[in-house]
Amino acid sequence: MRISHSAAALITTNSLLACVSGYSFEQSTYTNESEVPFYGLSPPVYPTPEGNGKSSLAWAAAYVKAREFVAQLDLEEKVNLTVGYQTSVCHGHTGSVPRLGFGGLCFEDGPSGIRGQDFVSAFPAGSHLAATWDKNLMYAYGKAIAEEEKGKGVNVILGPVGGPAGRVTRGGRVWEGPGPDPYLIGIQLGQLVTGIQDNGVIACSKHWLFNEQEYRRLPTINYGEAMSSNVDDLTMHELYAWPFMNALRAGSGAVMCSYQRANNSYSCQNSKLMNGVLKTELGFEGFVVSDWGGQQSGVASANAGLDVVMPWFGWWQNLTTMVTNGSVSIERLDDMATRQMASYYFLKQDEKYPDLSISPYNVQHPIIDVRDNHSQLIREIGAAGTVLVKNTNKTLPLKASTARFVSIFGYDAEVKAEAWEDPTRYGGGYDVNWGWNTFNGTLITGGGSGSNSPPYVVSPFQAIQQRVVANKGMLRWDFFSGNPTVEASTQVCLVFINSYSSESFDRLSLTDEFSDNLVNNVATNCSNTVVVLHAAGTRLVESWIDNENVTAVIYAGLPGQEAGSSLVDILFGDVTPSGKLSHTVARKEEDYGEVLNSTIDYSAFPQSNFTEGVYIDYRAFDRNGTVPRFEFGFGLSYTTFTYSNISIVQRDNVSVAEYPSKNISIVQGGHPELWDVLFEISAVITNTGEVAGAEVAQLYLGIPTAPVRQLRGFDKVMVQPEEAATALFEVTRRDLSTWDVVAQEWKLQKANYTVSIGASSRDLRLNSTIVL
Repeated sequence: MRISHSAAALITTNSLLACVSGYSFEQSTYTNESEVPFYGLSPPVYPTPEGNGKSSLAWAAAYVKAREFVAQLDLEEKVNLTVGYQTSVCHGHTGSVPRLGFGGLCFEDGPSGIRGQDFVSAFPAGSHLAATWDKNLMYAYGKAIAEEEKGKGVNVILGPVGGPAGRVTRGGRVWEGPGPDPYLIGIQLGQLVTGIQDNGVIACSKHWLFNEQEYRRLPTINYGEAMSSNVDDLTMHELYAWPFMNALRAGSGAVMCSYQRANNSYSCQNSKLMNGVLKTELGFEGFVVSDWGGQQSGVASANAGLDVVMPWFGWWQNLTTMVTNGSVSIERLDDMATRQMASYYFLKQDEKYPDLSISPYNVQHPIIDVRDNHSQLIREIGAAGTVLVKNTNKTLPLKASTARFVSIFGYDAEVKAEAWEDPTRYGGGYDVNWGWNTFNGTLITGGGSGSNSPPYVVSPFQAIQQRVVANKGMLRWDFFSGNPTVEASTQVCLVFINSYSSESFDRLSLTDEFSDNLVNNVATNCSNTVVVLHAAGTRLVESWIDNENVTAVIYAGLPGQEAGSSLVDILFGDVTPSGKLSHTVARKEEDYGEVLNSTIDYSAFPQSNFTEGVYIDYRAFDRNGTVPRFEFGFGLSYTTFTYSNISIVQRDNVSVAEYPSKNISIVQGGHPELWDVLFEISAVITNTGEVAGAEVAQLYLGIPTAPVRQLRGFDKVMVQPEEAATALFEVTRRDLSTWDVVAQEWKLQKANYTVSIGASSRDLRLNSTIVL
């Protein structure tokens, strides 16, 4: 829907003045769905629920300490805790209380490694991690990043990323998170938060909520307000908020509110999203921090649930006056300070936490090397997230005898010389970070605050050269020609291309002519052409995928500093590929429909209506009967697997009730009964090939009144040749529920639920039914 400028002004005014109490998870004044005003309008929810520590004994103990600390502060000190400063050391730092020995909290980017520092690691991107479909690697990734952040004395890591959720196919930041499926995002968020916080660092899950495009994400003087993401209540719960429930369930100590408007109220002053959903319905115990520069008001932000503003920019200087004149209550200020300190104590950062050792890049400083042996993990994740999508006549893996003469082509194969000469390439700003454009060399990460600072980069050319030399072979290469010469004796041609994306802008295309022409030109003269594609998001391949001389294709993602090593492990069969796509690759851009591009709106109050609801990516392809090139969950292996013996067992220690109990307190992550495991489902996976390999078995449920199939489980099992392993799936009450917009709660339905297990969203090998 669209609203007039006067109506938008009225909404803002009402948001500032409304002081509605009585919101509860159990109660609703709505009598039918048409009355629910959560589309284009954001109902006010006040006051902010005070954190109480009821989620666990650990949170309770943290709140006791936090309240004792805050009780000792005067007004100025309390206000100072809510203020974020952007310094030459940390990307953000809260105020301190020196007389009580509290130095404030240091916030650092980011979700794939510390940005802008030396002797730190460049991890694979969140999208690459998701392509592993490996819960253990997700946990190990979070733990390793936290070890480096903690080693530098950082208190809060600005990650993991659960939004954008990948709604906009060309969105500039889709590579930072897992992709467009809420279940997969949620599992990854939960594992990352657990890994991060098991090592004592506060995880700041972001971005809350609906930050799905870069175009007009912030207000500008020339154009007007930021884009408004207009999302209905059901879609909000079942798609965009769903993954954050996992992050909160895992104990996330902080959440970052996003830039854009949500239903015409800025996310960082949206009382419905922060007070109503996050802090009441989902029981969030930690603190909400704004994205950098995302706060657009004072009184409205504080009363809507914002706890820490980053950075200050003068916005927060009148908070003392606001409290003094009653615009913001002293209780709200106390809660803001208490929530921050509760997260600090919850992670036990008061107990011998390392001193801060972050230093400006251009200032001489002691070497603090925090990398440990993380390069090995990065290499493992790099290989595990590499997706093989074509392999004609077992072209791969390469063997010494069939790959003695190797020719390498394409700008993505090597690190371009001038990149080494410019230190700003190491995690600088938004357009001068590593791999900052298509032709600057091999792409290991995307651009912006989610990027990282590699201590080195193992390029594909470097790693392949080492292997070919060890095999007593020879190489020819041409990195920059669009139509290179292929020597007649070449046994295999490796063509490297990429697709870049960054924070601050959305992509204009899912292909590029130069790269597509390069592939076809090489394939014209080489009957064994292998294409390797590093991509920050979906990249189409139609112009050459059916070329008979293109014998193998690899989606190599954004693998981090060990890019070449990880790739060689796959190319030469040291590791059997097991990566699966975490998004759908279409045959043409139009197949993505209205969510292909960011919404372009030149009005003063731009609107982006999420009219597709929950139907994005494979859900939309299934509904529309659209045939993808490569479906969600697809990926080839060097071996083969069969599926058998599906089993569904109902847990006998839980009640399968239609409604959750209403006399149970909400804890962080939502109603605790939503996490009850109702069914255990299993299947036997047999390796019928000749080499060991891991298979990602995927569980899809057909839930009545919902998309025909939705991912609700996955298990990655390693299986030796001619042996079998059991894939296990635990199905919770939430997994089987839909959101009731009238009752404002999750509900089960008395119906038949279809159960499918397979190798992808369209390769479903086993089928059964759950009857409720």
